[in-house]
Amino acid sequence: MAQEVRLPQMGQTMEEGTVVNCLVKVGDEVKKGDVIFEIETDKATLEMESPTNGFVKFIVAEINQTLPVGSTMMILGDRDEQVPMSYVEGLTGGKGLAAGAVVTPAAPIPTMSASLGATPEPGKPMGKIMASPRAKKMAEELGVDLAVVRGTGPAGKITEQDVQNAAAAKPAKPAPAAQPARPAAVTTPMAQATLGSTVKVNRLQRITAERMLKSKQEIPCFYLTVKVDMTELIGLRTRMNESGDVKVAYNDFIIKAVGTGLEKYPIMTGQLAGDVIRLADAIHVGLAISVPDGLVAPLVKDVNKKTVRQVARDSQALIERAKKDKLDLSDLEGGCVTVSNLGAFGIESFIPIVVPGQCSILGIGRIADTCVPDNGNILVRKLMNMTLSVDHKVANGTYAAQFLDFVKKMLEDPKAFTI
Repeated sequence: MAQEVRLPQMGQTMEEGTVVNCLVKVGDEVKKGDVIFEIETDKATLEMESPTNGFVKFIVAEINQTLPVGSTMMILGDRDEQVPMSYVEGLTGGKGLAAGAVVTPAAPIPTMSASLGATPEPGKPMGKIMASPRAKKMAEELGVDLAVVRGTGPAGKITEQDVQNAAAAKPAKPAPAAQPARPAAVTTPMAQATLGSTVKVNRLQRITAERMLKSKQEIPCFYLTVKVDMTELIGLRTRMNESGDVKVAYNDFIIKAVGTGLEKYPIMTGQLAGDVIRLADAIHVGLAISVPDGLVAPLVKDVNKKTVRQVARDSQALIERAKKDKLDLSDLEGGCVTVSNLGAFGIESFIPIVVPGQCSILGIGRIADTCVPDNGNILVRKLMNMTLSVDHKVANGTYAAQFLDFVKKMLEDPKAFTI
């Protein structure tokens, strides 16, 4: 019996998803739990599994199509089952084909012509022209009139190949002189951008922009900056990396100090919910990581319960998964605070933007040799700037300052760490 596969809610805040890839084709057998789509949400690209067994009869969703949660994406059925097109139209409210969804039957259905009418002859379209979004776009680019194109797809639907054939038979309308340069400019990768080019914003960049705008509009922040003497901690890190089985980064110490500070100052984990401040159940600290498509901040979980080396192992695993685009929602949801470190780029200090859903974010600058007076002498110490951006709806200045001072003092006292 035919069954529809709908887009599930793959996260608490997910309202829609973009189809990045379809991993099956019409006629394939799928089993419950098999990965059938890759879906990009507002947080990560996730694998969508089949909720049941069956054979693929129709693929309704289209690559790069953004769909709301609950949308029909695929039709599964028994091996020899013939699924009428009217069934698909019924599931999509009669809008699936009109919207240009990719609907591909496993085999010709004898009743299709009777239910949908004869295939229109060239020049004699019957009702609304049915064509995939890509076919429509190609027709516009090639100057092909879809009204005179005979579709060879299901129910006479016009495909990209139909448009190409029509364009070959009849020269396309000449494009304006400046037109050919636009597609190349729009698709210029950010890494290859040059002056005068137009760089296309990918989905992750768009989501990041929307979330940062939301943060600036809805989170009234204040900012605190301190200098941390990292001299002793640098020595500890050197000794640990000489003998340990995992390389420990400065971020790992910072994350551990932040996690310990959140345990002591729990209001810093909170979010305003009506007339109460709701505190986090666990201390998960985000680590901002640059990836080819933009920026992500996966979470090191239960930081307050781990040693520095355990934090280092978790951080390295997150970085590897982020670079390979293998993060899932459990890596991204439920954070209390984020650590963003630009010290490797020579940045002295910066003011980071709070991630919506969190109370604060800590910006880390570079470690620099600095002359410090000491009882009439001048010592060279290794100092580092930290800037904390704080949601004033949740924490006041005094409380946040105490939290930041705790983190500073812990970093300056290597004995405070469980390694």
